[in-house]
Amino acid sequence: MFSSKGKDTTTPSMPAAPAPVLQQKRPVRSGSAPSIISADLVVTGTLTSSGDIQVDGKIEGNVNTSSLVIGDKAYIEGDVMAEDVIVRGRVKGSIRARKVLLASTCHVEGDILHEAFAVETGAFFEGNCRHADNPLADGAVRNESERRSAPVTGAPVASMPPPPSVVAVARASEAAPRPSAATFAPLKSGG
Repeated sequence: MFSSKGKDTTTPSMPAAPAPVLQQKRPVRSGSAPSIISADLVVTGTLTSSGDIQVDGKIEGNVNTSSLVIGDKAYIEGDVMAEDVIVRGRVKGSIRARKVLLASTCHVEGDILHEAFAVETGAFFEGNCRHADNPLADGAVRNESERRSAPVTGAPVASMPPPPSVVAVARASEAAPRPSAATFAPLKSGG
């Protein structure tokens, strides 16, 4: 490298070692900023991105992206499909994602198919929620709809009689008018 004027610099050079090759299991996202749908923007149609999207405005259509953040004042009317979804605003449509977080300010009306699911206190969610090993696969929705529409068949299953406390609750509920919404009360056990 550095030499003084009196030294011999004719030493044989060694070949440079090859740089190690790193294998990646999935592509790394570029360091680019997320695409932002600002609060004053209304988009009609399908949004597709291989990167991240942050929505603060309104989308009337489906969204297919890698990562999606739906802001407090945002509204999406359509289906959402992404690796990660954070919902702080409103969604009217189904959500299919590996990770879903419903923040305390969200309002979701639609079904959610997920691998990991978290709900903060105060979140509003009306719909069905179902775990799937791969919610982004095309067959995940098809298998779910087939399961729901398949008729129940087979021989009746023999069962044990319910404990007395359950029978008493069942008889009491037969006499009372049925409420329109489900109510839950703890059962007393013991004698």
